Amino acid sequence: MTSPSRSIHVVAAVITDARGRILLNRRTGDSDMAGLWEFPGGKREPGETSEQALIRELREELGIEAEVGEWVMDVPQIYPDKRLRLEVRRVQHWKGTARGREGQAITWVAPDKLSRYSMPPADLPVVAALRQPGQYLITPEPTDGDEAWLASIEAAIAGGIRRVQLRTPMAAQRQALAKAVVERFGKQVEVLVNRDIALASELGVGVHLGSEQVLQLQARPLPESLLVAASCHDLAQLQAAQRLGCDFAVLGPVQPTASHPGVAGLGWDAFVELREQVSLPIYAIGGMGAGDVETARRHGALGVAAIRALWPSC
Repeated sequence: MTSPSRSIHVVAAVITDARGRILLNRRTGDSDMAGLWEFPGGKREPGETSEQALIRELREELGIEAEVGEWVMDVPQIYPDKRLRLEVRRVQHWKGTARGREGQAITWVAPDKLSRYSMPPADLPVVAALRQPGQYLITPEPTDGDEAWLASIEAAIAGGIRRVQLRTPMAAQRQALAKAVVERFGKQVEVLVNRDIALASELGVGVHLGSEQVLQLQARPLPESLLVAASCHDLAQLQAAQRLGCDFAVLGPVQPTASHPGVAGLGWDAFVELREQVSLPIYAIGGMGAGDVETARRHGALGVAAIRALWPSC
């Protein structure tokens, strides 16, 4: 893709009311991507801070005086005519009554209903960051025995892990351990099995596709009610994962890792160049740990995926 020469910095707000609903604006007929819903905000002008820009935009768009809260994430996104950096901030306190002052429709949406609204590509990773876990645990092989392995998963869940990929090499062991995880922890954590579509379907859990599977499949292998993820290393794989309707992808390695000796990491600049060409939610993998979630979100990632750094020793 040819890189657009125009770059803009947009600041948007996740505005939540007392019921936890989130406010969306609908783009009007004279704007780009008219009819799509988005998080309200606008372009940061020269000389403005992000806070000043967002306060001004929300005053102009919605007629409210906002108190800008914590940062959520940055999303780099390429459009045909521009390279966009979308900076997202929370707004939980404001004065006035929100209304569409520029003729636009507005609506308050429960977080679990956000995916029903058609949105621009840059807004989609924000929805993922609001609804999906920032950490994705990939299990190591159960070298210390099945019970010790299951105990470590229990400890990871107790520590806040809410999404787990079960990766064991032997089919019989994979099936038995996956069944044990679903029976013990299925109500506490989202479970995906590595590569095995048939097993995922049998157990009613998600599947994490290998990079070669992503390129080979012609359609989403599981229904919308079950998660489908993919390992990706380049743009072709990311685009294939997006076409399949994957719920998220894992991209890397960002940094060199012990599990892939001799493989140079992408680095964050290359990660961003890939990330900005798709709207798919993406975890960064490779040298990542729990403390890297904010750094990952500064570069447009949903969060981090890891084996050793997220695996508790019991």
